[in-house]
Amino acid sequence: MNPTFDDRAGGLDIYQTVTDRIVSMLEKGVGSFRCPWHHREGERSAIAMPLNVTGRPYRGINVPLLWTTADHFGYRSNVWATYKQWQEKGAQVRKGEKSTMVVFWKKLTFTNKNDDDEEKTENRMMARGYPVFNADQVDGFDASKPIGKPITELPESDRIANAEAFFVMTGSVVRHGGNRAYYTQGDDHIQMPDFAQFRDVQGYYGTLGHEHVHWTGHKSRLEREFGKRFGDNAYAFEELVAELGSAFLCAHLGLANEPREDHASYLASWLRVLKNDKRAIFTAASKAQAAVDYLDGLQSVELAQVA
Repeated sequence: MNPTFDDRAGGLDIYQTVTDRIVSMLEKGVGSFRCPWHHREGERSAIAMPLNVTGRPYRGINVPLLWTTADHFGYRSNVWATYKQWQEKGAQVRKGEKSTMVVFWKKLTFTNKNDDDEEKTENRMMARGYPVFNADQVDGFDASKPIGKPITELPESDRIANAEAFFVMTGSVVRHGGNRAYYTQGDDHIQMPDFAQFRDVQGYYGTLGHEHVHWTGHKSRLEREFGKRFGDNAYAFEELVAELGSAFLCAHLGLANEPREDHASYLASWLRVLKNDKRAIFTAASKAQAAVDYLDGLQSVELAQVA
């Protein structure tokens, strides 16, 4: 049985609160078409996949939420923790620092009786929020000690080699030629412009990651469809899933992730969808995470983790 979701927790509408936060940051990027998850080479420490101080990576909606906050306040660290967790690490949140809310879901099971007096069990996922602070907001934290798995600062050539190996291992069909990047379900292939047409190598692999997220939506893979819920906006919403998924992949591979030229045509649609549906960004982040998990599952060896 598919779970339903409770919109409110402790009087706080978490869906609306998170959506308003991300919409606000997206609106600030309208002129430049820059989203809070875009970053350039040399900014990897701040925009790497967010980690809890325990070494556990954040997932789904919490990734763009924490990226948005880091972008807004200029945090350079990708490490976060609750007030208590920082204390356990011998660190202290500075007086006056404001927390950032992250989201988790608690599974609740309800048993009701129908009109025939038969018991029916329903699973409901209740969204809960809890506050975390970035490592830049605390004193006494030794940032030189690795969090989780040791992180190797690889040169760009090695990060590019990792990216190439990652996409080869998916088994996708990638063709080159023309001046557009796209995925077509008709014969299930990714079309890419020639390598030399990209401004830099990271732009090539960022675009390749975007198209691979589309590739995961094929009926033989994740069979990603949005139905009537998004109606005429379904195509633009799929682009938002690919946009987020590409950002997740770039963070995983240690690559820069700059705005694509087609952001101008999609940004207004994304904002319209998010404003009309407070759960939309949660759905997009969840689908993006599922796509990245799928691609990750196709790897035969673990790639070197990079910052």
